[in-house]
Amino acid sequence: MADDAYKQAGVDIDAGEALVERIKPLAKATAREGVVGGIGGFGGLFSLMGRYRDPVLVSGTDGVGTKLLLAQKLGRHDTIGIDLVAMCVNDIIVTGAEPLFFLDYFATGKLSVDEATDVVAGIAEGCRQAGCALLGGETAEMPGLYAPGHYDLAGFAVGAVERDAILDGSAVRPGDAIIGLPSSGVHSNGYSLVRKVLVDPGRLPLDADPGGLGMTLGDALIAPTVIYVKAVQQLITEHGAHAAAHITGGGIPGNLPRCLPDGLGARLDRATWTEPPLFDLLRREGELTERDLDRTFNRGLGMCVLVPADRAQAAAGAVGGSIVGEVTSGAGVSFA
Repeated sequence: MADDAYKQAGVDIDAGEALVERIKPLAKATAREGVVGGIGGFGGLFSLMGRYRDPVLVSGTDGVGTKLLLAQKLGRHDTIGIDLVAMCVNDIIVTGAEPLFFLDYFATGKLSVDEATDVVAGIAEGCRQAGCALLGGETAEMPGLYAPGHYDLAGFAVGAVERDAILDGSAVRPGDAIIGLPSSGVHSNGYSLVRKVLVDPGRLPLDADPGGLGMTLGDALIAPTVIYVKAVQQLITEHGAHAAAHITGGGIPGNLPRCLPDGLGARLDRATWTEPPLFDLLRREGELTERDLDRTFNRGLGMCVLVPADRAQAAAGAVGGSIVGEVTSGAGVSFA
């Protein structure tokens, strides 16, 4: 067999090496205090020395679900990496942790260096927004496992928080205000339903505004997930936040109770925030009930942060959020 037998089998080692060279400057641009060495080794190194008194490490891993299929359909790969970082760092920030570093896993059937570079550029941008380092990753070329033009993504973030500063919900009290931070749209959950209702063959064109969006449907659906790290950190350090919930799959009813102590619930007023018009389009086109929408999507709030009531106005104004409800006695989430 020829010397390039592996390439003939569908795996291009040269392309993989070319990708590593392309992404080295992208990763280097995210370097921060604590990074030891650079990308390209067998493992990423990060030092906690001198940064914490009693650190607790916090980790989170996630993907972006079938939003990947939309990015591939649109041929737009430069923001899906932001989604990937967001889904991980938004999960760990609710513990009070500072995101330190991020690793990615990119798998495809046939590696396109240009396409993969766009994806990693988005990951690097997400890390920049989150203040963490892109410490390393893995690229896997697996012919036969993925259809032509398709790839998969997963990510892994690690952060740290002082043990006595962990947000575990124990400080939450009835009457605490709920600050809602606006989402950019669907974010990265519910795309199986989105595609069925809006994108599947015979549905709506992606290159036009179906009415009321102010942009093409494709632009609205590919909008990256908001990274809330800086806003939540500010609410913790300056406004005494008691807890936070990242609103992902399961919506507000499925995620807000995760940061509440047993016996406490929440009441929210829908009139206190603006829901992106994309959700009304989903409601109309899919004939979805309010329960369907509530249990699947964020409904315009990507993060809920609980703060003492007497700090609520200042807290909401500081981060561009709104007071959307309050903590109540008795379990469960209700809406006015």
